[in-house]
Amino acid sequence: MKKITVFGGSGFLGSHVADKLIIEGFEVTICDQEKSNHLQKNQNFKKCNILNLDEVRNAVEGSDIVYNFAALADLNVALNKPLETININILGNANILEACKEFSIERFVFASTVYIYGKEGGFYRCSKKAAEDYVKEYSNKYNLNYTILQYGSLYGPRSNRSNGLFKIVDSALRTGYLKYDGDPEATRSYIHVEDAAQSSVDILSQGFVNESIILSGLEQIKIIDMLKTLAEIMNLPEEKIEFSKK
Repeated sequence: MKKITVFGGSGFLGSHVADKLIIEGFEVTICDQEKSNHLQKNQNFKKCNILNLDEVRNAVEGSDIVYNFAALADLNVALNKPLETININILGNANILEACKEFSIERFVFASTVYIYGKEGGFYRCSKKAAEDYVKEYSNKYNLNYTILQYGSLYGPRSNRSNGLFKIVDSALRTGYLKYDGDPEATRSYIHVEDAAQSSVDILSQGFVNESIILSGLEQIKIIDMLKTLAEIMNLPEEKIEFSKK
């Protein structure tokens, strides 16, 4: 039975992937700063700060495969915290790469974003793009096999206020307004977290070694159209839709 370590496995997407890995028969250890509210009885947990290389080494040792979902993932928070974003999303990931190299891990799976291909995303986009470059360079230099997963916009159970769609709906329930900070003409490709999680496990087959894979919805939708749909579902008039430029 292969042993898999999931950094950031207490989070929205990471916890779903950890569950899918168990179903597929892997031995799973979740490494995070907080124990998951969704921790299964057959999942192990290690408290770990990815900025602490010794803790990362301890978590990676003995693993066959390592996933990294640990990140500062809220785009709006990242906009105002560039140094924290760099530390967590780039340096933290580099610590995991270093440990994977040291212990000759079979495959490193990195959670990135489709934002790297656009102009949106601010410091979050920059950090993920830089982290991807480090993953590829570690592969070139140390023969560390990897798979980079570039996720679209996720939605589904276990999301929280760091998730864009959750934040919009949660705010609407509290205020009666559907509010969005950004361009109403911007587009998103939404994918349900369960589908994204299953695909995140399926890529462990050999066909996805040293590849970058986009995991996103098949259709794009404009933000304004998505908000109009939400307004209809929530029985709110369109006058309750508000935008503010970043």
